[in-house]
This record gives sequence, C-alpha cells and structure tokens, in this order.
Amino acid sequence: MLVIGSRGFLGQYASRTAGREFQVIEANRTTRGRPGEVVLDVTADSSVRAAFDAARPDVVLLLSAISDIDRCERFPKEAEAVNVRGAQLVADACARNHARLLFTSTGAVFDGRKHGYHEEDTVNPVSVYGKTKVMAEQAVFALVPSALVVRIALAIGFACGPDANAVLDNLKKRLVAGQVAAFPVFEQRNPIDAVTLSLFLLDLLNIGAKGIFHVGSQDSVTRYDLGLKLASRMGYPGQVEPQGEPAPGRAPRGPDHYLLTDKLRNTSTIPIPTCDEVIERCFDGLA
Repeated sequence: MLVIGSRGFLGQYASRTAGREFQVIEANRTTRGRPGEVVLDVTADSSVRAAFDAARPDVVLLLSAISDIDRCERFPKEAEAVNVRGAQLVADACARNHARLLFTSTGAVFDGRKHGYHEEDTVNPVSVYGKTKVMAEQAVFALVPSALVVRIALAIGFACGPDANAVLDNLKKRLVAGQVAAFPVFEQRNPIDAVTLSLFLLDLLNIGAKGIFHVGSQDSVTRYDLGLKLASRMGYPGQVEPQGEPAPGRAPRGPDHYLLTDKLRNTSTIPIPTCDEVIERCFDGLA
C-alpha cells in the first residue's frame, strides 16, 4: 500500500492501521531517509511516475491535500494544483499500474443548507476548497471508475507523530495557556476520530467497496457544543465561548455538513459510533 501524505494528521493514523495488513510505503514531498519511504510531489507528473515505479503499489491511499479552507480561498491556484491536478496525476498512475485507489474527500462539497446529506445528493460547494474536491472526485472516477471515495465532515484527534497539525493539540495548548476558545454556533458537523476513521478505510478496502461513502458519527453536533465537550474532557470546562458570526476574512463554509452514514452502516462491519463515543476515543491511550 502506498500512502500519499503519510506524515499528515490522518496519514499517520492510516499508515499505522494499514501496517497490520499491508506492507506500507510512505510517500511525501520529502523523506527522512528511512526504509519504506519514497519522494512524491503530487503536482509533478515525473515525481508521481517515479514514486509508482519505485513502490509498484497494489493499493493507493491518496490523503494529501491542502485542506486549510482559508488558505485555499486565498491561494486558489495553489489549491487547484494540489487538490485537483494532484488527484488527476495520482489517479492516472493508478490506472496505468492497475492499482486500487482510495481518495479522501469532504463534506464541503455540499452547500450545507439542509440537515443531512446522502452520497447521491447534488454537490454545490460554497468554498474554493469544496470546489477543488468536487473536481478531484470527478477526475478520480473518470480515470479510475472503481475508485473508493470517502467523504469526511470533520476528522478529530491528537497527532500521533511530530509532523502533523492536529486540531485537538492546538486546542489543548490554548486552554493550558489560559486562553478562551471561541467556536461557531452556526455550524453543524458529525465528527469522526482518526483511529475509527482509519479502521473504516481499511475495512472498506478489505470488503472491496467502491464509489462514494460518507464517514462520520451517527449524530451531528454544533462546533460550539463539540468545543464544550472537548474542553470539558480536557479539564477546562469554562474556557469555551460561542461565536455567533463568522470571523472577518474567513472563507465561506456550509452551515450544516451532516453526512448521513446509512450506506456505510449497510456495508461496513464496524458499528457507527456516536459523537460522544468519537470524543472519548480521541483520548483513549492518553495519560
């Protein structure tokens, strides 16, 4: 298995989980000189080809992307180069090498104007990030019709390695420093912890799933309520406040990206967790 973006937040978890069943080859723009690593820049065709020639993968996890929504809005050409062109090049390489492809996408492909989205609902992104992911999904299926695309509304957890940028680590640093964290009351998501998400990815691959799947908790929660629950679990219940309006200069986001998981429930062997279970799993194994 070639894991592209293995040093990212989800990539670290997915690589560790997949290592139970696959020989994992980690692909990033730079290497640390360790065995089982290849250099791969998704924006460069020559780099993608060289990495595939070296790894000769049976399965590819494409996890790398510019997922910072505000950054994508500020630098749309960069976002398109990585998120769209990168997906095209990797999908083309998978097609040439007859490798299975799993690509991670986002709930931001929807406008968030209704409560609950099925996989077949019409996409209508409101941000540059969401638009690049729609184009990437289309490119992936055009080149690899049997691809597996997993949409995620919000992946949470602590980083399991030094290179990843994890929301919970950043939140804990702020709370420990005595700062108050503000969370929007006008955005709903159904989060999933990185450990359970990685298990779902591997399970869907093992059962030969293809097409689009939504992965998230059974129930949705506002970002504010999620922040309250997380801060309370960390021992700082009084340091969260509601944010009633979007911050100035913030990229547009859909208010409600509740991804319905009926298809996942009917396909996967893993039970769908509740939001409270997702939160608790983020802290499993931590002192």
